[in-house]
Amino acid sequence: MARLTRAQQQERTRAAVLAAARREFAEHGYAVTKIDRIAERAEMTRGAVYSNFPTKRALYLAVLADLVERSAGEAGQADGSDGITGAAGQAPRPSPDSVAGSLGAFARVWLERLPLTGDSPADGHLRLRSLSGVLDDEPARTALAQTARLEALLLALALESYPPPGVRRVRLAELALTLLNGSAGLAETAPGFGDPFDVVRACDHLAGIDLADAWDPPHLPYVSPARPCDDPWTPPAEVSDRITGRPTGLGDDGVIAVLGAGRLAAAEEAVRGALPGDRVTVVVVTGDPAEIGRLVRLRIDDLTACLRRVFAPGGWPSLRLVLDDRALAAAALGLPGVGDATEAAVRVRDGRIVARAEGRGAAHAAAAAGAPGAGAPGAGAPGAGAPGAGAPGATRHGGGEA
Repeated sequence: MARLTRAQQQERTRAAVLAAARREFAEHGYAVTKIDRIAERAEMTRGAVYSNFPTKRALYLAVLADLVERSAGEAGQADGSDGITGAAGQAPRPSPDSVAGSLGAFARVWLERLPLTGDSPADGHLRLRSLSGVLDDEPARTALAQTARLEALLLALALESYPPPGVRRVRLAELALTLLNGSAGLAETAPGFGDPFDVVRACDHLAGIDLADAWDPPHLPYVSPARPCDDPWTPPAEVSDRITGRPTGLGDDGVIAVLGAGRLAAAEEAVRGALPGDRVTVVVVTGDPAEIGRLVRLRIDDLTACLRRVFAPGGWPSLRLVLDDRALAAAALGLPGVGDATEAAVRVRDGRIVARAEGRGAAHAAAAAGAPGAGAPGAGAPGAGAPGAGAPGATRHGGGEA
């Protein structure tokens, strides 16, 4: 029998720990589960568990992320698709034909996580991806709040693929996700309350509400312009785009925004400020990959798995999203020492970095650096070389292929 390599052995150990932890969390819940019991169940030492997962919270988040990945794969097998493109040697099924229809379809897919009749409370918590009692510190709660803002942006960009063009739908996405997350919270604390089909119908009707959504952040007029430069750009080897689920390169012209887990709401500044044809890439970094990094990965992968089941590829958010746990892309961009508060961005043109920005508004400044007249005083302000920026409902996100 061939001897396992060190990497293979480590992967086998990790899989055994995850399987044992999943059973323990399903039987006893997060608060009561002990690492010693998980180690005993996996027939390993406590040290072997901690060598792969430094804390119980990191292990729990890894279990949830693994469940999301498995459920996405099972959904793909059930409809004959590959779980990523929705295709199986044929044209992908079309998206629903309206914003209302897509919100209803998204709600149906999202609500599949609700506990089934007969599920124990602990097992139901896993199905719900419950974080109750898990995020008990400020950095984790901040990261969750910022990740929720990014989730709303991703759903909104998919909804904005419907006419009329130029309509911002972030507030609509936030409202839908609030309703869905509230339903999950009630399913956890008051099982059996409410009818999921009523929630789906409610999401259908949300599209008819006038939320007066506009893009006009008050700080943008005070953002300093990006600094012109001419630096070499050697992208890291192919990284994974969390939206498509496929490996991707980072060599295209456009804007790359590097955002810490505490600054993810700034992703919209890159999207709205980008010029037609720009490729917008959001690179997420964190100083705590074991916990905060896994939290972001869990939430984003869960949301994008739902998006891929509802929207055809042409309706997916028109940006790339990279979770850079090892800060490889950030280092290649000359950004050492990144963490949860990082906010930096560059503009790439013809394989060179031609503009850089750091601090609040960096993503907007790098995007504006591609507009005519950029570099002049006030170029980072809305409307400076970016027609329509800051106008009510303006979207202006890049037209790159998803």
